[in-house]
Amino acid sequence: MGKKEKPPVATGEIIQLQIDSLNHNGEGVGRISGYAVFVPGALPGELVQAKVISLQKNYCRALIESVTQTSPERLEPICDQYTACGGCQLLHLAYGEQLRLKQKTVEDALWRIGGLQIPVRPTIGMDEPWHYRNKAQVPVAVQNGEILAGFYEKRSHNIVNLKRCHLQHPDNDQVAHAVRRILGELKIPAYQENTHTGLVRHILARTSFSTGNILAVIITNGRTFPRKEEFVAGLRRAVPNITGIVQNINTRKGNTILGPEEIILWGQPWLMETLDGLQFIISPRSFFQVNPLQTEVLYRKAVEYAALTGSETVFDLYCGSGTISLFLARGACRVIGVESVEAAIKDARENAALNGITNVEFHAGPAEKIVPTLLKEGEKADVVVVDPPRKGCDAALLDTMAKMQPQRIVYVSCNPATLARDLKILHQKGYIPLEAQPVDMFPHTFHVECVVLITRNI
Repeated sequence: MGKKEKPPVATGEIIQLQIDSLNHNGEGVGRISGYAVFVPGALPGELVQAKVISLQKNYCRALIESVTQTSPERLEPICDQYTACGGCQLLHLAYGEQLRLKQKTVEDALWRIGGLQIPVRPTIGMDEPWHYRNKAQVPVAVQNGEILAGFYEKRSHNIVNLKRCHLQHPDNDQVAHAVRRILGELKIPAYQENTHTGLVRHILARTSFSTGNILAVIITNGRTFPRKEEFVAGLRRAVPNITGIVQNINTRKGNTILGPEEIILWGQPWLMETLDGLQFIISPRSFFQVNPLQTEVLYRKAVEYAALTGSETVFDLYCGSGTISLFLARGACRVIGVESVEAAIKDARENAALNGITNVEFHAGPAEKIVPTLLKEGEKADVVVVDPPRKGCDAALLDTMAKMQPQRIVYVSCNPATLARDLKILHQKGYIPLEAQPVDMFPHTFHVECVVLITRNI
């Protein structure tokens, strides 16, 4: 479509569309006169009738009215709230096809953005891809006098009242149901986003897969918690394996869930989780992967790619609470972890002490500032492991990584697009990506984690 041409469709128009592929958000993609149409819920090979709901310069978005020709990979979703809830996107697609889609998503991003053609291994999936999430963050609201607790509807902040989530550990669902009921019984007001009034904003539930213990965090719009003792007693009765109840205070407007202050209402404000024989303390604001079974798979692959012999100094950048660092420390001479969140570094040091690991050290601060300083002080890395947020690595950090001249870089990514961008930059600096291994950390969603082995071109 030329720059001055109008889109060949109009908002509100019903169109017939052949779906050719899925995009990185798990939406079906078709074309009309070369103009891309994104259709949530549509699958490759399907012929659909869809209603155009929004127009952009190079694409539009449409919603399915009917499916004329159905993909053999389409399934009837097991969740009766699937069409409304925005929590997952691929519940209607056979799991094996989800894994193939995620492999192709990584391949396409590496080529389209990075100009790289490297082997992308088949996605490592789960034998039982259900109830894998150890953490639920459930928004709370009030509607027509009824307290709602669930997940946001697609494309809105309206709440779908939670019945049963097939991705969450059942104990997390149990906490959400119990809190919702108790708030109603005690007439504790729920938060109203449009007026910034009311008290309870979110319910955060974390379950330890190794111990079965539960930590409940109630996020409130203020410090006051009416009928606190009755609330705690009611929640303890409803959820017998709860071991801690914490109030987190967030009085800010906006979508940020957790605030900076916490009050212990009852019990211990942390959980213990075990990964591959290592123990980790998880506090309310700790970053910890939500799928512990696949986390072990991902981190073992990262250690395999690091190819440690026991003599290496390893830098673990964006190290969080030190999970990968401790995996690496068992095979390295020395590990240096860097993380910008000071609370995470505190957890990392506690986790190292908990496991009796002494060949690690942790630095709090932005990696793009800390690493150049360490380099000036004479620190060198034989191996660098990097696990950045979705936005990828800072350009200055990539430059410093290359200047350190490690033999190998292991890049763990949750975003194929920024992964491809950063690999392209590293390639230009003399580092060659050898292979990529996707890992399905989030079955039935469009998200894909990936770990890439990169070697120095000597």
